[in-house]
Amino acid sequence: MIKVSDFYNILIRNNINFFCGIPDSLLKAFCGYITNNISPSDHIITANEGNAIALASGYHLVTGGIPLVYMQNSGLGNTVNPLISLTSREVYSIPMLLIIGWRGEPNINDEPQHIKQGSITLNLLNTLDINYTILSDKIEDAEEDINKAIKLVKKESTPYAIIVKKNIFEKYDLFKKRDNKLLLTRERAIQLIANSVNEMGVIISTTGKASRELYEHRARKRESHKSDFLTVGSMGHASSIALGISIKTKKNVYCIDGDGAAIMHLGAMTSIGQNAGKNFKHIIINNGAHESVGGQPTVGFEVDICTIAKACGYKSYSTVSTENELINYLKKINNLIGPVFLEVKVNTESRNNLGRPKTTPTENKNEFIDFIR
Repeated sequence: MIKVSDFYNILIRNNINFFCGIPDSLLKAFCGYITNNISPSDHIITANEGNAIALASGYHLVTGGIPLVYMQNSGLGNTVNPLISLTSREVYSIPMLLIIGWRGEPNINDEPQHIKQGSITLNLLNTLDINYTILSDKIEDAEEDINKAIKLVKKESTPYAIIVKKNIFEKYDLFKKRDNKLLLTRERAIQLIANSVNEMGVIISTTGKASRELYEHRARKRESHKSDFLTVGSMGHASSIALGISIKTKKNVYCIDGDGAAIMHLGAMTSIGQNAGKNFKHIIINNGAHESVGGQPTVGFEVDICTIAKACGYKSYSTVSTENELINYLKKINNLIGPVFLEVKVNTESRNNLGRPKTTPTENKNEFIDFIR
């Protein structure tokens, strides 16, 4: 395993001084280290990975330096357009180093949403005409790989990818985690929301711990999962899935979203505001952090999401931050003219023993289809 400080120092020696991207669990130590040690002007956590490619391009245009963009391999989908139409040799030929966490690596047990992406990651890079190397777990070999990569980046003026497998970096904890002093947890908020939804409602939950907490709540109460669609992948798209469902059903549709997920594809709120009906309830649970991949901050507490919802055309919008406020709001939510927007501010706590769904995504889909149709 590699000490992340040693890895960082190799980058600095190669004049890599600007970092941006979306945190990843396999890169948790690396992301935590640069969050702790880099000036905010030289490290920006972007809304999505495509934004990071564009941001890095702008940095290069004005400085001539080589920027570094980090991401999980699932984020490659968000980068395809700017990698093809902005940074490629045939267009602007912009150099940058990509650090990519390899979730779903073949023959390594992982979650279902990562299996396909993991199997095609290297082929996708080949298709994008991006050279890559798989990072060694020995610092001497890793340094050689990085040095060669940066020489090639400079020579060919094009992106180059460093692929990071599981357990390459030694553990390193982020010490600048946000402590917002709020008492309400995401899990408790989800329990209250689920308990308030009657037989005429369905829940579409975002990827990550939100869907896992909803699943465990149903299992603990021995309730059916048939009215829940657990979005185990597709970060940032749960609200659009919910919109597609809501415009073709009379049931109340509750979208349980996260701040990082919602910000990733914030433009979806414009479609919701202009097309969703009175049955649409968009609930963003905001902890101001990418909590499941290390606790790196989002801008969730720095932007006024309710005002954004209002500007997009939501008919009702509000913010709560305590259990009593949430309980009282849920009592009236179905009587409000929709689309309804609710921001629930919570702390960053979650259980270490949180489980995962025991049903497959296909089983969840089929059970949900039987219920909704």
